[in-house]
Amino acid sequence: MTQVIIYKTINENVAVCTPTGELPIEEVLKKDCPLGAIIVDSENLPNEYQDFFNAWELDNNKVIVNLEKSKEITKERIRKEREPLLQIQDIAFQRALEAGTDTSAIVAEKQRLRDITKLADQSSTLDELKSIIVK
Repeated sequence: MTQVIIYKTINENVAVCTPTGELPIEEVLKKDCPLGAIIVDSENLPNEYQDFFNAWELDNNKVIVNLEKSKEITKERIRKEREPLLQIQDIAFQRALEAGTDTSAIVAEKQRLRDITKLADQSSTLDELKSIIVK
């Protein structure tokens, strides 16, 4: 069982310090970590939600994952993932205009890509957020 040191940062995020083993963890705690830092078993961290690390918060010496912050993290991920897809649709739209062909399917796909961030707002669990895929 691996132990780590956790503490709240100045920005209210959670920091996780994993000692190298050169010094006892208690010594690292005293020497290198701020007041209020605690030692915990790493298996007690929400490691399955590393994608939402910036949404981790300390609550009564336990790390929880803030759902609202996780939604914002997910929306940022979605925006990055959809950017190249929107660019492809923009090119297809321009080509369709130049050729005088129907653009309705392209317009619908662009709207679907824009609306996909709404899935994050509608999610009620972290697993739902993790499952959102832009394709």
